[in-house]
Amino acid sequence: MAEPEPRTVSADGELMALDRALALLADQVTPVTGREDVSLRQALGRILAEDVVAPGDVPGHDNAAVDGYAVFFDDLEATGETRLPVTARIAAGHPLGRAARPGEALQVFTGAPLPAGPDTVFLVEDCRTDGDHVILGNAGGSGAIRRGANRRQAGEDIRAGATVLRAGRRLRAQEVGLAASVGRARLRVFEPLRAAVFSTGDEVRDPATGEGLARGCIYDSNRYSVIALLEGLGCEVTDLGILGDRLDIVRDALAEAAREHPLLITTGGVSMGEEDHVRTAVEALGRIHFWRLAIKPGRPLAFGEVGGATFLGLPGNPVAVMVTFMRIARPVIILLSGGCDITPPLYKVRAGFDFRAKKPGRREWLRARLIADAAGPIAEKFAAQGSGILTSMVEADGLVELSEDQGPLVKGTLVDFLPFNEVTR
Repeated sequence: MAEPEPRTVSADGELMALDRALALLADQVTPVTGREDVSLRQALGRILAEDVVAPGDVPGHDNAAVDGYAVFFDDLEATGETRLPVTARIAAGHPLGRAARPGEALQVFTGAPLPAGPDTVFLVEDCRTDGDHVILGNAGGSGAIRRGANRRQAGEDIRAGATVLRAGRRLRAQEVGLAASVGRARLRVFEPLRAAVFSTGDEVRDPATGEGLARGCIYDSNRYSVIALLEGLGCEVTDLGILGDRLDIVRDALAEAAREHPLLITTGGVSMGEEDHVRTAVEALGRIHFWRLAIKPGRPLAFGEVGGATFLGLPGNPVAVMVTFMRIARPVIILLSGGCDITPPLYKVRAGFDFRAKKPGRREWLRARLIADAAGPIAEKFAAQGSGILTSMVEADGLVELSEDQGPLVKGTLVDFLPFNEVTR
């Protein structure tokens, strides 16, 4: 992390706007991982650590876009059909081997390299053969072929020297394919970010132990959700389990984890209760840059540092954990991992509901499902919006995001919609 600013949120409860918090993150968080070279087969999901520059044109030669016949456009009759001898056959990977001559037709197949001269390709379906000749349509009138039809130009996709991929981009299948198209067999990428995760709370139990639940206890869904989200972003995760509500235990665990992990994430324990020890432990070991945001769900959320590690303290409620991870923790993880694209796309859809409870001055997210409509998609709000209703995250397609200046919402209003699949990778 870069040198931090002085504390930006006071302990008296001042709330920070989301945009200000995200700007602070973007300004302070820098890549912390090393670099390594990987094969294309290993590159999927990794973050590129170099620009990729094309050494040559793609395609590297003019070629046929269809199966058919390549001809000189000037050989075509302006009215009526044209009859030309078929003098050669050109398949992909097999150049003609001589100069093309006016007055001939060349049978070509998709991807076949085209010699200079024949500038137009007729679809095979639009031609008739007569012995060793082909009969072609005319070059004039309605529906006639145009000069240059069905001929792909060298460099049509990529020009030599063009930067085709920029450092900081997460590699999907299409980026891997593009790198292969310019001849790259290996790519330099950032190493996976190492993250340590733990939950807090004497009432929290791990379902993996097989224990039943005593009265007043709950199973730990948060830790499993966070680990899954981290691994979806390509992180290497150390699971530190569940820590009890004791300051010394939390402090010691944070100090130890910070020695080996550039990122520490906890859930719960960052509010103002007497049993919420995480924030106190972080301040004893490092510093908190902000810890309360003007958002719903998820107001108690801490961003700080412990030693040289970045610290994120997520809320304790399951929905708030996932929503704040998607909108706040995810940008931090991308920046630490060497990525640069931290702003998820928001899509305009119509609200299929009224929402009178929107409070001005804070960013709010509502879980919603998209319904197809002839006039465009409609967002239908999930009925139960409590921060503990984890089923709503399963049944919804994403989040309706309401800005700070949005007041009560009327059905039919255009709203911003954030699909889950845009913020889980």
